[in-house]
Amino acid sequence: MKEDLKLSGEVTLVLKDSNGNVKQTQTIKNLVVNAGLNFITSRMQNTSKGIMSHMGLGSGTVAAAAGDTDLGSLLGSREAIDTDVVNANVLTYVCTFEADDATGAVTEAGIFNAASGGDMLCRTVFSAVNKAASDSLAITWVVTLSV
Repeated sequence: MKEDLKLSGEVTLVLKDSNGNVKQTQTIKNLVVNAGLNFITSRMQNTSKGIMSHMGLGSGTVAAAAGDTDLGSLLGSREAIDTDVVNANVLTYVCTFEADDATGAVTEAGIFNAASGGDMLCRTVFSAVNKAASDSLAITWVVTLSV
């Protein structure tokens, strides 16, 4: 018997102005990094590592790589994930970066198990989303385990 488990992710970003009008949307694939895979297997053995609890946005433009452990250049600080829902083999994280959070040319995002340091689950790099100080940026990150 041969099993080929696959872990994949997709990120949807929705940028809104201060009146709630959608300014930009973008959907991209992400990379589950080695540290994220190690985190998953460690949780199968014990629960000594904290759950994935934060998202970070950055301005780094270097392509995501399996050896990544952090964003290239963090904008602001990591935000606590608003919701996380498991449905069968799909885990969905949602986080909103409100006005004055992580402003600038956002080009990367990641999921972490701490407000600083900790383990990175996955990272993605994308075309710039220019987040003004009054804008909000909602991120829906779907991670799927399949065979």
